[in-house]
Amino acid sequence: MVENIKEVLKLVYDPELGISIIDLGLVYDMQCNDGDIYIKMTLTTPGCPMHDSIVNSVKIALLEKLDIQTVNVDVVWEPQWTPEMISEEGKMILGAF
Repeated sequence: MVENIKEVLKLVYDPELGISIIDLGLVYDMQCNDGDIYIKMTLTTPGCPMHDSIVNSVKIALLEKLDIQTVNVDVVWEPQWTPEMISEEGKMILGAF
């Protein structure tokens, strides 16, 4: 189920950077327990103006694409996100080889 969650979250993009939250390295943990999904993630910066939009997009995408009951998203600030967390695919999209 975690792979399914990851695939769905690859459809959720940071609207400012145009890269999925998976490729940005924003998702730290994904768990599924009896139809309830828990996501532990961060954002690129505290106070990100897209905070609510990204969290809502995560919830909507998972509820629409998977047979689940609830989605809980925990936004954390530790460990702090750094550009080194971007996947190789994300770096190619950004042009940062």
